[in-house]
Amino acid sequence: MEKCRTAPGYRGPAEEAGTAKKPERAAAKQTDAEKEPAETGNGGTVSNSYAAIDLETTGLNPKTDKIIEIAAIKVIDGRIAEEKTTFVNPHRLLDERITGLTGIGDAQLTDAPDIGGVIGEYVEFTRGLPLLGHNVLFDYSFLKHAAVNHGLEFEREGLDTLKLCRAFMPKEMSKSLGPACAYFQVEPKSAHRAMGDARAAHELYQAIRARYGNAESAAGAADAKLFLPHPLICRVKKEQPATKRQKEVLRELAKYHRIDLTVDMEYLSRSEISRLTDKIIAQYGRIRRDF
Repeated sequence: MEKCRTAPGYRGPAEEAGTAKKPERAAAKQTDAEKEPAETGNGGTVSNSYAAIDLETTGLNPKTDKIIEIAAIKVIDGRIAEEKTTFVNPHRLLDERITGLTGIGDAQLTDAPDIGGVIGEYVEFTRGLPLLGHNVLFDYSFLKHAAVNHGLEFEREGLDTLKLCRAFMPKEMSKSLGPACAYFQVEPKSAHRAMGDARAAHELYQAIRARYGNAESAAGAADAKLFLPHPLICRVKKEQPATKRQKEVLRELAKYHRIDLTVDMEYLSRSEISRLTDKIIAQYGRIRRDF
């Protein structure tokens, strides 16, 4: 069973929609961007070193959907130090909706490495840094799932620009990445592409931090605490590969119903192939054997 959340007391986007009310504040005037934020009340300092991440995926569920593009930006003291991006072969055909949204097509992924060939690189690339993203728990849950399935430890803290937008933007405004960037006067990047969105999240964080990440007053100290990394908690159980018998059953079923499978069953887990088999049976029926 997979369960992802932020640490207790951190009211962020992992909570169900509508269950948590966020304090809303009107936009303040831009403060001196060069002024270093003071220490927060709990001994920490406002974070300015992190790994900004973003993924493109085949869907929203890390248990059933796959990563197709990863981007990570290493930021040290507010400045980009290194960037890394990779296409990932999901070993399944993309839905037209995903291609329309991202501009990524099957041809671009055919020769790309699978997730097992690159996940270790991103675990190392982000080591020692909190992860930053717009709804960072979404991206982390996919990466954690991939890491666990390939025997890697991947425990991280996170900084969430979506949580900051919920705190500092007017309540009635959309907090999605595009409108948030427009509100904080961040130049738009290539939307729905991993590197473009990772850069946008980085610049958005810097813009919000420049306005609110200081502790000159009691209220400012409270705001500054919002910029501290919080543990990202995502419990993932390693999946087992599909069995030989499961593959045989699926092949027979697909052949019987004349179905062209859009996934490579060699890369399916036991649970994934079981769900796919059950879906075909529910839609087309079982194999009828005449005696």
